[in-house]
Amino acid sequence: MQLSVVILNYNVRYFLEQCVLSVQNAIADMEAEIIVIDNHSDDDSVLMMQQRFPEVKLIINKENLGFPKGNNVGVAHAKGKYICILNPDTVVAEDTFSKVLAFAENQTDLGIIGCKLIDGTGNFLPESKRGVPTPWVAFTKIFGLYKLFPHHQLFNRYYAQHLNENETGKVAVLVGAFMVMERNLYIETGGFDENCFMYSDDIDLSYRVLKKGKHNYYFPETAVVHYKGESTLKDEKYMKRFQEAMEFFYQKHFEKSLFFFVFIKIGIFIFSFIKMFQGKQKQKHAAEKYILYSENSILCDKLCFILKNKVELCHIKKEKMVNSSLVFRDKRIEIILDNHYISFKKCVEIFETLKDKSITFKILPKNANFIIGSDSRNDRGQIVKIE
Repeated sequence: MQLSVVILNYNVRYFLEQCVLSVQNAIADMEAEIIVIDNHSDDDSVLMMQQRFPEVKLIINKENLGFPKGNNVGVAHAKGKYICILNPDTVVAEDTFSKVLAFAENQTDLGIIGCKLIDGTGNFLPESKRGVPTPWVAFTKIFGLYKLFPHHQLFNRYYAQHLNENETGKVAVLVGAFMVMERNLYIETGGFDENCFMYSDDIDLSYRVLKKGKHNYYFPETAVVHYKGESTLKDEKYMKRFQEAMEFFYQKHFEKSLFFFVFIKIGIFIFSFIKMFQGKQKQKHAAEKYILYSENSILCDKLCFILKNKVELCHIKKEKMVNSSLVFRDKRIEIILDNHYISFKKCVEIFETLKDKSITFKILPKNANFIIGSDSRNDRGQIVKIE
């Protein structure tokens, strides 16, 4: 078997449904499997999986085991030569895995491959590629020096700015939302460290792979949507766990010193505070104009009633209509993409191409009764049922 896609879910039932659907499309012509591990969700994630995707291997945990152990449980059931650790709040393109595996087969001493991640508004997520957060690198991040000197090697390592977002190359750290590697290497390294509940697990695994003499790669020839706010709600628990996670990583991999300890404590507090502040930002105002990419006029009428607003139908074969509609720059526009007529790959391309601060996006997954999206990387996403 070529590939095992391992998806760890916790209380994101609708995002999980969309994710699994996108993965199924992406592995349709491959020898591959999907493994979903549910970390004791209290929504109807398990019921949805059993009813909508009975052919998918489903592992139901009786408690929340955390990100590292949950994924390790999934990989233990995997049969593929390669595994992909994938967040449930993601959307992959139909050719994502074929492109990544073709790249993997041409590498020597391969470690982990990550891809280009964008948020629900089409904007690039810089954590798609990172450097090892040594004390100095963490300092440049916390105090924003990487923004002031993006081209200076001394300051630009946190987000691996030696590569631009569309350039393939070696990086140190990849994000756990999308990681592809050989299953044997994952097992050989021990997988995610179960002593770390969450937040530094992907940094730790990336670093341990590097220490084995392997090369980690950022591969932006495919883009994946990551609705980041779903997997990380910024609250008081987040601050505490983030602090614990960073302390875990530094104590595990770096020598202890008083200066180091004080610096990290201050740095973690500042960074966590900023993250919490970002998470409490106000959401954008509701859209003033809705555009439906579809060929379904009945759906358009139904959305007009549900959204209590006029919805303009944009037929797929008349795409120029969309561009003319977007002339209304003084209005907040929401674009709704009907997956019955538009592939996930095309959805991702539209996110990137039409990204604008005045535009938001929703997707109607195929055979689903909801539209879904996220207007901010720091907040929960939005689901609108269309029953």
